[in-house]
Amino acid sequence: MKIVLPVAGSGVRLRPYTEDRPKCLLPVAGKTIIDWIVEDSLSLKPSETIFITGYKADQMDAFLQDRECWGKTRTVRQENPQGLGEAISLALPYVDDDEPMLIILGDTLFEADLSILKNETENVLYTFKVKDPSRFGVAVTDETGAIQKLVEKPQEFVSDEAIVGIYFIKDVKVLKESLKYLMDNNVRTKDEFQLTDALEMMLQKGCKFHTAPVKKWLDCGLIETLLATNADVLNRNDNSKEASFPGTTIEGPCHIGKDVVIENCKIGPNVAVGDGCVLKNCSIKNAILWDRVQVKYGSIQDTILHR
Repeated sequence: MKIVLPVAGSGVRLRPYTEDRPKCLLPVAGKTIIDWIVEDSLSLKPSETIFITGYKADQMDAFLQDRECWGKTRTVRQENPQGLGEAISLALPYVDDDEPMLIILGDTLFEADLSILKNETENVLYTFKVKDPSRFGVAVTDETGAIQKLVEKPQEFVSDEAIVGIYFIKDVKVLKESLKYLMDNNVRTKDEFQLTDALEMMLQKGCKFHTAPVKKWLDCGLIETLLATNADVLNRNDNSKEASFPGTTIEGPCHIGKDVVIENCKIGPNVAVGDGCVLKNCSIKNAILWDRVQVKYGSIQDTILHR
């Protein structure tokens, strides 16, 4: 199995935090976003993990040099982004027709059982039930869970199963043919080559798809949702009970990085402290502190500190 991770976006809605790094390298709960995604997928033992890079691609190349434990990796640059469909097409020359591939978008975190894919014989789209389907692309299924069609942002109710950005493709050859048709004939939706359009073509050609549930779908696209995701994921990386600093109380969940100095502080809940931070005489809760941040005196809440 090949795993493909599109991470080319510039993360405009998260500026200024994405001005000096790609969105997938933003810290959340003591790791980067991409660390969480890849580590959740390593149990599938992929033959290769392919990253579609673009914005600040050199940083992603350097980052992967420190991730040898991930096995074989490759970066492919999307020089002129024209949609998710085009991004996936750049990875397809490195995927054999008879080798399944798992596509995971690199800007959200999730809790889902990926182990079911090891013996899967059909294409699978992971979905999450939402209250307002009109904001999402949705999968329309029959009573068995088989997907009948895909609808982008339906104005009338057809399904509440939102497509979350985890796509398992068994029929790789047909995906290649579908994306090639879209690009050769300049078939665009909202001026971009859409992966959803290629998947709909696969359905029309008779490829079988069914859904699989996502327990949690955690957005990282806005400052407020990134903080909410940090608070949720901290429960998986809480080391607050192991931490002890002079005159300091720590209320978990929190993650305290390496080589930090903390004196006379109240930390938590829901705080991720990066490596090398210096915190003195302050109160911090519901916050993400990047590496080497210094806070001396004051109260910090509901924010991200990166300087």
